[in-house]
Amino acid sequence: MSAAQKAKLIFAPGSPSSSQAAQFTRGALSVQDLNPSPFPQFHTWFSNAQTASITHPETCTFSTASLPSGRVSARMVYLKELDNTGFVIYSNWGTSKKAEDVKSNPHAALTFFWTELERQVRVEGVCERLKDEESQVYYDTRIRGSRIGAWASAQSSVLKDREDLEKRVEDVEKRFEGQEKIPVPEFWGGMRIVPDMIEFWQGRPSRLHDRFKYTKEGEEWKIERLSP
Repeated sequence: MSAAQKAKLIFAPGSPSSSQAAQFTRGALSVQDLNPSPFPQFHTWFSNAQTASITHPETCTFSTASLPSGRVSARMVYLKELDNTGFVIYSNWGTSKKAEDVKSNPHAALTFFWTELERQVRVEGVCERLKDEESQVYYDTRIRGSRIGAWASAQSSVLKDREDLEKRVEDVEKRFEGQEKIPVPEFWGGMRIVPDMIEFWQGRPSRLHDRFKYTKEGEEWKIERLSP
């Protein structure tokens, strides 16, 4: 290893040597493989990830950007729903950083990466809040502690200490004591990312990956192969 390489805290991690990058060899993708709509195509790939026993295949990066600064932020979230309209995640939309960003700029992106299949999906679109009655359906499936936690946590706000959070949880527990049906908080719920672009990426050797982009044109989707 050269002196320049040794000077770096991290250099080409995961490579078999300091001069060679790991290769992607587990699949290929052609336009003939693709569904005319990206939603059933995503469902197929998601099902493949589940069949491959990938841990939490619903995990994705949710990226937002605040205006007018343009400052980008990203965090890991779970995809909870998919229909022929878009991708739904759930969170606090009152105090969180993502809520602040979306209020100033509704455009956002999701990124999925399934390492074992060497596949990536990128989603870009506009955010739309679900109605409370829609969010309630998912909220009711959560364990009681998570439902209480949604009420108790002013997500991303500064806490004095852990005891402060626990006191908030205790107060909410008292509020809903003996009540199994807890209403979804007005500041918490589902956000649907309605896409106008979805890209499917299959890793290939020598970084010559297969990439296909779906772009919304009216009610139809246009499919194009992209350079790797």
